[in-house]
Amino acid sequence: MKHLLLATGLMTLGALASAQTLVPTNSEIVFVSKQMGVPVEGRFKTFSLPGFAFDPKQPQAAKVQIGINLASASMGAADVEAELMKPEWLDSKRQPNASFTAQSVKALGAGRFELTGPFTLKGQTKPLTVQLTLTQAGGTSTATGQFNLKRTDWKIGDGEWNDTSIVAADVLVKFKFQFSGMAPL
Repeated sequence: MKHLLLATGLMTLGALASAQTLVPTNSEIVFVSKQMGVPVEGRFKTFSLPGFAFDPKQPQAAKVQIGINLASASMGAADVEAELMKPEWLDSKRQPNASFTAQSVKALGAGRFELTGPFTLKGQTKPLTVQLTLTQAGGTSTATGQFNLKRTDWKIGDGEWNDTSIVAADVLVKFKFQFSGMAPL
């Protein structure tokens, strides 16, 4: 009986994973830094959520992994984007990807969830806790949230750029992922 329940649970997770589809045109990862006190926005144009499976009624069984192609960082100016790829900043030639894998997902109520797990950036892995809000309209579910990173903790803007009076230490990361096929809240 125990094996039958486990197999049924795995089949349900498999069905959820295949039924849920990211809508890339309505999804984004944006980062906002302040340069000399002025907010400057950029975005990652390429990211993926491989093996995503999320049932809002069973968040503890969720499978959430996010992969970000660091070379896809866009700030609207080719010279700035070329600078971002250098070792002092994102170092995308040696460390081309960032990733987050949720190891625990907790429901906080009212469509809010807390995800905790390892975040890897520039060859460093540290724990990260992210809160997201899930909204649904028709057959579409949208997960939104934001968190702060201290760029100096990740050696982003290293060396001469370590001075936080020019580029602030805090970087706000905002995300919006839209899905079709998710179970209702």
